[in-house]
Amino acid sequence: MFKHAQLETVKAWIGDPAHGSLPLHARVQRAIRQLILDGALAVGRPLPASRALAKSLGVSRDTVESAYGQLDAEGFIERRVGSGSFVSERAQRLPGRSKPRRAVANKETLRLSQRGSAIFHSGGVRDFLMPRPFAPGVPETRSFPLQTWERLERQVLKEYGTQALLHSPPKGMEPLRRAIADYVNLERGACATPERVLVLTSSQQALTLCATVLLDAGDRIFIEDPVYHGARKAFDAAGLECVPVPLDADGLQVAHLLEATQAHSKPPRAVFLTPSHQFPTGATLALDRRLTVIEWARQHQCWIIEDDYDSEFHYAGKPTACVQGLDQHERTLYIGTFTKSLFPGLRIGYMVLPPALVAPMAVARTLLDGHSAPIPQLTLARFIEGGHFGAHVRTMRAVYAERRDVLARLVRQHLAEFVEPRVPAGGMQMPCVFIRDIPESEAVDSARRAGVDLLGLTALHASSRHKAGFLMGFAAHTPHELEIAVKKLANVLRALCR
Repeated sequence: MFKHAQLETVKAWIGDPAHGSLPLHARVQRAIRQLILDGALAVGRPLPASRALAKSLGVSRDTVESAYGQLDAEGFIERRVGSGSFVSERAQRLPGRSKPRRAVANKETLRLSQRGSAIFHSGGVRDFLMPRPFAPGVPETRSFPLQTWERLERQVLKEYGTQALLHSPPKGMEPLRRAIADYVNLERGACATPERVLVLTSSQQALTLCATVLLDAGDRIFIEDPVYHGARKAFDAAGLECVPVPLDADGLQVAHLLEATQAHSKPPRAVFLTPSHQFPTGATLALDRRLTVIEWARQHQCWIIEDDYDSEFHYAGKPTACVQGLDQHERTLYIGTFTKSLFPGLRIGYMVLPPALVAPMAVARTLLDGHSAPIPQLTLARFIEGGHFGAHVRTMRAVYAERRDVLARLVRQHLAEFVEPRVPAGGMQMPCVFIRDIPESEAVDSARRAGVDLLGLTALHASSRHKAGFLMGFAAHTPHELEIAVKKLANVLRALCR
């Protein structure tokens, strides 16, 4: 028979709410298995008869018989006709298994690759899971036309049937690739064909592919300073040497890029740009600088990685055409996403690639996640083709422009003694720089505890030549919600200045 302590352990395991989703016989089986693994039941030890154990546990005999049967099948016990059940010799207790388990991530025992350590210690890319003010890059989802989306999805299921439940091609479903090519050609001045479009789960996946397929560890890549943190972390994780290039009101200072190319014996391999609406400053790269970068890439056989992440939301005239459409030498990889323009849960991004890179990128993509889900792809294709995407973007552009103006007014009204807003011409977030000596990290942490999410500016800079401050996302919240949140933030900053 079990000792009293062992019986109580089994009872506690069975009654633990954490195991409540398991059938009763499975709970009994796993409780006994854990006693064996921990060495509490030695090899050769007899187990109680099923009838006796059932009575002690207050369960049916069939429940215990099922548990014993599974333990026997797994090799933890042996059932001998006429003799009973015994702990199997095959279940030799591993040294130290009776000691309390320690987390694998203990610093003394955890061994990662150098790349794994760098990724882990970088903290990854933080997504703001709940749309609290002022999380940057979060769109308004409450007014999304769900009924239209649901209707189009039903059409997809009716037309494709079980075919929609199969794998998508690694490059993506052809209707969506065609719709994306038509859209970026019309709205962004791109030069795209369906064959050159690679459908992905996100722009972050696109950046990871660019970093690993185009460049080797140790290669140099020029980046904007400040730069989108997701790009910087993708490049760091791939072991690239990121060379910061400063910005001004017209975007990347191309003269610095040219000087850095000439001054270094090791040639660069790529440049990363957010030319339509620079993250986080909001600057637009001037046309002459775009042309200079294109010529630089041709001369040095470098790649231009163009992230056009929220170009749909430009509030002063039409946005400038993308670099990819100006590049006749096919050195530009164009990255786009529907996370900002539609909703984050869609998980669809894309790249428009030079023809020579389509096959290598598609093969590399199969090693990451294989393909994107077909049903959302086909639904999105119809959403774009039916004009719903364009209509939604136009509606949101007007909404976001109003919210940007409201936030600028609220910042000047309630935060003028702490920060200076840099009102952007587009995008979904507004940079604000401190005009008082306020610790940036403390401000961000205190704001988070007060229910307000900010993204500090310091981590986005590679150099120390910058002012501290934060980004304030405004797209996901109504003017009333913005006012409440700004007043909360004012109280936070006021407390830090005392």
